[in-house]
Amino acid sequence: MAPMAMNELGPMLTASEVAEMLHLHVNTVKRLGDRGELPYYRVCKRGDRRFRLEDVMQFLARNR
Repeated sequence: MAPMAMNELGPMLTASEVAEMLHLHVNTVKRLGDRGELPYYRVCKRGDRRFRLEDVMQFLARNR
């Protein structure tokens, strides 16, 4: 898979922002990512997680 530029990914959210949107604890959001239920990308040297807004909305639609 070819690497994508950040502007090709669309709006990105932090785990905290996703947690607030979904009314979940931030650790639950990270666990969903670890289990592959909510795709995420690693950014910066620290490896922070970023979630695409589109993926979060699809997750919401699947889990209503």
